[in-house]
Amino acid sequence: MSSRTVIRGGLVITASDEIHADVLIEDGRIAALAASGTPAAEAWTAERTIDATGKYVIPGGVDAHTHMELPFGGTFASDTFETGTRAAAWGGTTTIVDFAVQTVGHSLREGLDAWNAKADGKCAIDYGFHMIVSDVNAETLKEMDLLVEEGVTSFKQFMAYPGVFYSDDGQILRAMQRSAENGGLIMMHAENGIAIDVLVEQALARGETDPRYHGEVRKALLEAEATHRAIKLAQVAGAPLYVVHVSAQEAVAELARARDEGLNVFGETCPQYLFLSTDNLAEPDFEGSKYVCSTPLRPKEHQKYLWRGLRTNDLQVVSTDHCPFCFVGQKELGRGDFSKIPNGLPGVENRMDLLHQAVVDGHITRRRWIEIACATPARMFGLYPKKGTIAPGADADVVIYDPGAEQVMSAETHHMNVDYSAYEGKSVTGRVETVLSRGELVITEREFTGRAGHGVYTPRSTCQYLN
Repeated sequence: MSSRTVIRGGLVITASDEIHADVLIEDGRIAALAASGTPAAEAWTAERTIDATGKYVIPGGVDAHTHMELPFGGTFASDTFETGTRAAAWGGTTTIVDFAVQTVGHSLREGLDAWNAKADGKCAIDYGFHMIVSDVNAETLKEMDLLVEEGVTSFKQFMAYPGVFYSDDGQILRAMQRSAENGGLIMMHAENGIAIDVLVEQALARGETDPRYHGEVRKALLEAEATHRAIKLAQVAGAPLYVVHVSAQEAVAELARARDEGLNVFGETCPQYLFLSTDNLAEPDFEGSKYVCSTPLRPKEHQKYLWRGLRTNDLQVVSTDHCPFCFVGQKELGRGDFSKIPNGLPGVENRMDLLHQAVVDGHITRRRWIEIACATPARMFGLYPKKGTIAPGADADVVIYDPGAEQVMSAETHHMNVDYSAYEGKSVTGRVETVLSRGELVITEREFTGRAGHGVYTPRSTCQYLN
């Protein structure tokens, strides 16, 4: 039985085009586009018609950096794959790429199997996995080749968190050399964790225990230094590099320099660095703990350099690094010692709306909004053109977006499983109205009509930007 849906009268926006067009969906895929009102479009018949007059019709968002159920600091991220993917759908995101974790002393396969088990049958939208490599050895390197063949084509390493996820320069170089051969992409958390640990110890010894000191010890210069070092190691290995959650002006400058030299180096930032700052970390009564994440929030003056990087394409992707911990009982673990506050912010539901607000504010264009939130992450991680665009043959992951709707962000109304909003009280213009995932309605005129288990695991090809 074939099922057909027509979306009529909207402004279809992709990374490359804006056109008033009707969209025909058949059996979960985009079948055709035709200019609204033309005989071709008028001839379409379907079981379901969605009126998008006055609305945007955009590809579902691709959030390439989430951490559902991540174990961290003696606790777990508060969103499960079920609650987190449902919240993502509410925010207009239809694909996430989460991180499976290799535990030191165990194989990559064990980590991947564990994360597959967590997600299987639970997700409201489609999902894939990157692999966190915590233990580089001869066996791990062989496994990387096998994972690339299976569609896990990106590997994350950490220059931070000694004793947990940390890799030294030799381990990083070996993994990069392997990815240069197998086509994988190394994703780097670029902060000098060894130096940061010294500064943490010294701050605590001085009695500097409040959340704001988290930002002060994780210095922008140590993000820049690690970014520079990661770029040079990648250059030695002849490997591509993707730097996650870039937050500081100095780190953007390192990426820009490398890209000017023609290197396959890419950068991601997150909404928290574009909209929040150290002012939030300094909020009194331990409220600042809500904003503890790594890399940390920076002083406001860094924001203009991040926006500029997004406009000049020195930064290519905005992901969330969604890793929520409740204020009560989780963030509170760090009362009296900022180093014990679980690192992470909720945001998977807010990204598309915040970036639309950036369009309203004049930071980026509408097409750039779709590029950094949908098309580029899909291309970067081997999901395009199945995901990230509205074109014949693509999955029918489509969002009807009301650009004029006003909303106030709040924990009272969000759907993430966390007891606070990082953007509490922020007014934004624009809101998701209806969301389709592979042609099925997940959000219908601001009602959740999806189900756990609709979302399927999606293997990925390799990065589509490598020259």
